Amino acid sequence: MQKRIQAGFTLIELVVVIVILGILAATALPKFIDLSADANAAAVQGVAGAVSSASAINYAARKANPLNANTAAVATCTAAGTLLQGGALPAGYTIDTTAIPADTTVGCVVTKGTSTATAQVIGIS
Repeated sequence: MQKRIQAGFTLIELVVVIVILGILAATALPKFIDLSADANAAAVQGVAGAVSSASAINYAARKANPLNANTAAVATCTAAGTLLQGGALPAGYTIDTTAIPADTTVGCVVTKGTSTATAQVIGIS
């Protein structure tokens, strides 16, 4: 008798592989469902960090040379948002209007939707 050479997978083997893949997908899926909330929170934190950095650079430049035309007076959190490249916060973001005394650091709240982050802003008169 001739020995038969197997030419492929049996139906049972294919079904078992599909079931195993289904189980793996079902356990991994919840980790990827709500990434948009995390992405929004990270984006807001990034904008808050940019406002903090811009404020620190503006403060240092103004203290080094009070007549520096490239610096801005920052007396409110809203004014701190204008220090970003382009002169404004990105679309959809808001920053609170808290007044900031000169030479004082204040936490300004940056918001987009339900995500918030705090930017440390230094006031300059």
